[in-house]
Amino acid sequence: MAEKVQKVGVKREAGYLYFIDKQGDVSRALMARGKGKGGKPSKVAKVGVKKEEGYLYFVDKNGDISRAVMSKGGKRKSKKSVKKTKNKKKAVKRNVKKKVVKKPIKKRKK
Repeated sequence: MAEKVQKVGVKREAGYLYFIDKQGDVSRALMARGKGKGGKPSKVAKVGVKKEEGYLYFVDKNGDISRAVMSKGGKRKSKKSVKKTKNKKKAVKRNVKKKVVKKPIKKRKK
């Protein structure tokens, strides 16, 4: 679940990526399209949010700053499953020659 950290009310424009920069302010950068590269980031609103570890900060639909708990990652593999993957042998492709059947040559009549 996401929780609101600060109300900002940023109005979004199409074609821009909005994010929270290192200083805790709302910034935006022009998104890359096709061969064209993206633009340099520019500040939209100075907020100065203090970021805590373990949270992902983002600009929500209303243009406010929200945060969500970061996921820890996938499941840990058990020792048995790790051993199984190491011991599996790869299938070896062998070149098998196809037998060519020769057709008998027919003699021509003169």
